[in-house]
Order: sequence, then structure tokens, then C-alpha cells
Amino acid sequence: MSERAAPFYCPYCGDEDLRPSEQGHGAWECAACNRAFQLKFLGLLAQGVHRTPRNGNVRPDEGGGDEI
Repeated sequence: MSERAAPFYCPYCGDEDLRPSEQGHGAWECAACNRAFQLKFLGLLAQGVHRTPRNGNVRPDEGGGDEI
């Protein structure tokens, strides 16, 4: 079918020198900062659910404002 998804960069230092870890599925090691991290799929969001930004403003692509 398809291969597993791989991260493009380390979430801690941003380097791209990543290798799969022996810890198990979804675990990765960064050679640059010597950290290990794990990725985990949490699930799918319900269709039609939109998050409201913390400041309460509506995003331009969601309407809610007068167009010029």
C-alpha cells in the first residue's frame, strides 16, 4: 500500500538528519541535537469542525467581513 509518513525536520532543532529509532513505530532520532521523539496519529477530526482563533477574529477565508 503506502509507506509510513516521515517527519521532514526535528521539532526541537529543525535539522533534517533524522533516522528511525529502534524504540518502535513512530520513533525518530535526531543526529544533530541527539534527541529522540515519537510521532503519533490521534485520529480524524469531524467534518465541518472549524476552530476559532484565540483572539476571536474570523479568518479571511471563513467570511464574516465586508469584502472590498
